Amino acid sequence: MLIAACMAAALCMLPASPAGADQDRPAQPRPGDIPPDELGNDRDGNPVTVSQYRGKVVIVTFWASWCGPCRRELPVLGKVQSIVGREHLEVIAVNVKEERRDFNAVVRANKGIPLRYIRDTPGRISDTYGVTSLPNMFIIGVDGKVAHVHRGYSEEMIDGFIQEMLALLPPEALAKPANG
Repeated sequence: MLIAACMAAALCMLPASPAGADQDRPAQPRPGDIPPDELGNDRDGNPVTVSQYRGKVVIVTFWASWCGPCRRELPVLGKVQSIVGREHLEVIAVNVKEERRDFNAVVRANKGIPLRYIRDTPGRISDTYGVTSLPNMFIIGVDGKVAHVHRGYSEEMIDGFIQEMLALLPPEALAKPANG
């Protein structure tokens, strides 16, 4: 069982695209950078951009159905979204280069988890973010700049990422119950 868990974690740290494909891809945004704005369309077909959430902390996480740590992080991020609410936080989960049926299977398995899901089948969005391994998370501060970047991590590290995100929230966000 331990070997299987280690192999699954190692698979998630493998490149998300074929060897040599990274040469034309932009570098990942780093802390202090303004990230690419366009994130694609949500499940209702509405365009989603980082700038529409200016004034909120935004988590953009790139995931795939075959990535165990990615799938385990989605419910955790959904719980944080539920607790903090949408007034101060927006979690956007971008599926990378998968067929609709694989995307839909994960979304169905996570029914009721209040994340904004985006399907990036051609990989255009993940390419603009320089995503080369999964999972890959960008925590964006209320000023619209990248505060933290994490990639190829294990689920044990997620609690630390949540603490980073909580530190970016205004005090009033933590002092009152979420209102969605």
